[in-house]
Amino acid sequence: MVPKVVPALLTDKKEELHHMLLLCHQFCSYIQIDIMDGRFVPSLSVSVSDLEDMGAVIDNELHLMVEDPEVWIEAAAKLKSKKVIFHIEVERDIERILSLVRKTGMKAGLAINPPTDLQQLYNFAPEVSSVLFMSVEPGFYGSSFIPSVLGKIKEFRKRFPQKEIGIDGGIKLDNLEMVLASGVDYVCVGSAILKSPDPKQSFISFNEKITSYYA
Repeated sequence: MVPKVVPALLTDKKEELHHMLLLCHQFCSYIQIDIMDGRFVPSLSVSVSDLEDMGAVIDNELHLMVEDPEVWIEAAAKLKSKKVIFHIEVERDIERILSLVRKTGMKAGLAINPPTDLQQLYNFAPEVSSVLFMSVEPGFYGSSFIPSVLGKIKEFRKRFPQKEIGIDGGIKLDNLEMVLASGVDYVCVGSAILKSPDPKQSFISFNEKITSYYA
């Protein structure tokens, strides 16, 4: 299967998020919304209340870079998110959070930061629909890509060949081929699409390069 491009939306302003959703709706069918609490990562995104009355403009997943994922589950359900992804590094009961997400009918995914040992992920991997590898230190648009993450993806793929794998952070057209070579199923792209002068054309360019790679 050819990997998908998933625009990743990050802002601390409700109005800007709504604008991004409407913009992406013009050229894609699925996006990721980045959520940050200013504690798990330094940056702050939109709030729980911002999401609760947003309405589902486009199919989406939430990527929770937060200390307490539980408080976001209800908002995600109201937004009709298809999936909730939270971090393996949270100091919470991961089994409980996975169960709470699944009870809503949403899929549950886990994300892992670049320095984290893969072993922490292995115990939970069979229970989640997907795994998201961060290829930056999370928290900001435009952070530098960390190539060593690609080796971890290959290692994880050998152990879980059927698991859906995503990558998120610092991905540009000029490093896309090495990302694809790692064997990912989807690529989350933030600033290279949403901060470009023409987001629609940037999205098309990523897809064209992926199509060319697999031709």
